[in-house]
Amino acid sequence: MPEKPYFVHPTSIVDEGCQIGEGTKIWHFSHVLKASKIGTHCILGQNVSVGPNAEIGNQCKVQNNVSIYKGVTLENGVFCGPGCVFTNVYNPRAFVERKDEFLETVVRTGASIGANATIVCGNTIGKYAFIGAGAVVKKDVRDYAIVAGVPARQIGWACQCGEKLDTINDPATCKRCGNEYRLDNNSLIPIKESLDV
Repeated sequence: MPEKPYFVHPTSIVDEGCQIGEGTKIWHFSHVLKASKIGTHCILGQNVSVGPNAEIGNQCKVQNNVSIYKGVTLENGVFCGPGCVFTNVYNPRAFVERKDEFLETVVRTGASIGANATIVCGNTIGKYAFIGAGAVVKKDVRDYAIVAGVPARQIGWACQCGEKLDTINDPATCKRCGNEYRLDNNSLIPIKESLDV
């Protein structure tokens, strides 16, 4: 039997019909449910649940105790901090069946979600956005936005590298990596970015 191009810890379960990319590592006590897709070079920490029918892009890191439910899509390079939460029904009741009411959640390329943050279903987290630890996101988050609090509110802008941009001049230059941005109609527009995700 040929060796698989990805790693699954012996305590974890991958259901039939899942697609897992080369170099991906699935650690202790995790479960990837049927028809889920996980890209290349991802890391799933301890006690992670994916699916059924969830999609994770390439180079994502999902830390311990995170569940990626049906209807949740992570694009490439997404970071999910320990214990962050995705919901899939807006108004759940234990005694009312609502599986046909799942709302889709999309986390765009390069976004980071802090530890114990909650992403309420039906929203899109923009590319390279940064969700603060413990935040509760109830609406769409702009590309490059930093949001925090309950409910989450925008408190700044993040560079592609994750560094907070101190001020938005024209252009704004990241002190860490030198990327440049401009503000246009309350959206952050990259002028020059050096990272490849």
